[in-house]
Amino acid sequence: MFSIIIPALNEANNIQLCLDALQQFRNQVEIIVVDGGSTDHTFEIAEPLVDKIIKSSKGRAKQMNKGASNAAGDMLIFLHADTFLPENALNLIQQNHLHWGRFDIQLSGNLAMLKVISFFMNWRSRLTGIATGDQVIFVNKHLFDQVGGFPDLALMEDISLCSKLKKISQPICLKEKVISSGRRWEQYGVIKTILLMWSLRLRYFFGENPEVLSTLYSRGLFWKP
Repeated sequence: MFSIIIPALNEANNIQLCLDALQQFRNQVEIIVVDGGSTDHTFEIAEPLVDKIIKSSKGRAKQMNKGASNAAGDMLIFLHADTFLPENALNLIQQNHLHWGRFDIQLSGNLAMLKVISFFMNWRSRLTGIATGDQVIFVNKHLFDQVGGFPDLALMEDISLCSKLKKISQPICLKEKVISSGRRWEQYGVIKTILLMWSLRLRYFFGENPEVLSTLYSRGLFWKP
């Protein structure tokens, strides 16, 4: 059985479409939304469309770990509220149910550069064996529990999890694409967002505190020259 775990915080504008797209899988999956204290209508919109809706303290790592601890499935799929799975996603994951991995990504939006960004995200992931949450990480529950789940970090929890999983086995990098919103790049600017994300990853690699990185991330997005 599959458990799809969706961390959400003030996603009223996205959660309906996300969950509507998952209804075709309802006989095969358990859908879990973990709300991190939304102040909009995320909880009310999601409740009739899921198997479990769980309240949690804020923090994507906390939310996903809480969802995993309440999951009945032996394969966990961590899905963002602005991301859509390919129609054959479950069959592809089933073929690799003892391992972990991620999908290729295609960022949606009007900017032509989003295709280029998607290409390099997929290329970098194959080269390093590290995935980001946008690429929809899936992992066998036993393996997830074995590495202790997502580290409780304010940022880079997905990269840290992948680093731990990679010590056990290499990821399955599926070529089929998930469609994820390019709203971050469109809203804040392509060059600015790329430079910010690469600088944060570099600082994380050299041991910077994720709490500091989270603050820099927020300041970087909203900084205007």
